Amino acid sequence: MDSIYEALVNIVGKEYVSNQPEELYIYSFDLGTAEPCQPQYVVSPRATEHIQGIVRLANKEKIPIVPLGGGLSLAGLAVPLKGGILLDLKRMDSIIEVNENARYAVVECGVSQGQLTSYLEKNYPRLTHSEPGAPPAATLAGNVMIHGQGDLAQPYGFNSDLVNGLEVVLPTGEVCHIGSVAIGAGWFTNHPLPDVGLFLGWCGTTGIITKLSIRLFPCKRIRGVGTFVLEHEDLVPEAVYKLTHTQMAEDIVAFSSAIPPFASELQQITVNIAADSEKELEFKQEILWDDTLGEYIHRGEGAYLGFVRHLQRPQISKTSDYKKGGGFEYVGSIVPIQRYPECYRKGREISERHGIPYTVTGRCVGAGHSMMFAWTFAFNRADPETIIQARKALHETDDLVLQLGGVIWKPGTYGQKLILERLDPGTKELMGKIKRLIDPNGIMNPGNWEVA
Repeated sequence: MDSIYEALVNIVGKEYVSNQPEELYIYSFDLGTAEPCQPQYVVSPRATEHIQGIVRLANKEKIPIVPLGGGLSLAGLAVPLKGGILLDLKRMDSIIEVNENARYAVVECGVSQGQLTSYLEKNYPRLTHSEPGAPPAATLAGNVMIHGQGDLAQPYGFNSDLVNGLEVVLPTGEVCHIGSVAIGAGWFTNHPLPDVGLFLGWCGTTGIITKLSIRLFPCKRIRGVGTFVLEHEDLVPEAVYKLTHTQMAEDIVAFSSAIPPFASELQQITVNIAADSEKELEFKQEILWDDTLGEYIHRGEGAYLGFVRHLQRPQISKTSDYKKGGGFEYVGSIVPIQRYPECYRKGREISERHGIPYTVTGRCVGAGHSMMFAWTFAFNRADPETIIQARKALHETDDLVLQLGGVIWKPGTYGQKLILERLDPGTKELMGKIKRLIDPNGIMNPGNWEVA
């Protein structure tokens, strides 16, 4: 046994450390098109104190350390680009507190979206949280760390906007607390203390989130989704603006895809509605469908496809087209909603040029303040050529986002490079100073946001 392996065993126990090739292989890639990179060690801590010990060891040995949540990132953000120690955080899965009156939950970093959903349904049925539409194994901490969005993004914003507080292990092993918990006042708010927001959007390069408090919201008794179809992409921004103006929808998603063929070129808008009574539901449907979208029906430019009640939350990832072999990756962008038609047209051109059936999706963020727009590229993981084509399409689309005046969302290394080339020099210099100050040995997820 080498000395680092022995030290890791002493911290977490032998059953939670591995340097075996077959296990390291599993952690060398994600579900996207990123090239695999193998760690030297995989460790599964159970407590903040374990992470502190591991980080201090990594600093002493100057070995990279990469945090991994649910392992569902598609952009290579948790692939150990420079080897080192990969931290599998799934064992840190305790739901510490749910405060029903103040509507928040405090969870460890390994708690998954599905776990919190089930827990609330069983114990606090009047509460819900903003789910990202990813598979249930995705973690809350991973989602907020990449400025993730959820199915309550339309009224409330990004899930990272819903954070009340954090516990973070810094790159040198110290623990710090952010928000009201920092003064022992509980986990109920991230304001109004001085902003030290150094941990969201940094892909684990500034610290490892070990606990977080996330806002919860009223869970209505009746939920359902209505679908409206428009014949042309130019109509989408106006329709979405009118829908957000009503402030009656929980979630608004516009999408178009080449499959099934009969729906190709049509623009579908799904609107999630929630109500506590049939009367409230009927009122919202009348406002949304008759008063707001009715004019498109009267002009022959759109049609209402109906309303379906559902118990499970819809997953927007299911709008992606899957080829044989089960692989897909997307470029996400944050753009003004007015850019939807151009995003759709140019993204579709890229898909078709690379022989990939197009799938484009836009989710409303806030009251129409922006849109999370995604271009999805499917590939066959068993066919290297399709992976290469998807990767080329992804890179072209990263370029496109910036050409359209948008911001690449959770960019991989290629997208990060494009952003850093355009970044305000003062901002870039500040980011470099922060990295050098808090991570002097450069051990935290190296290869991501390399500004120092």
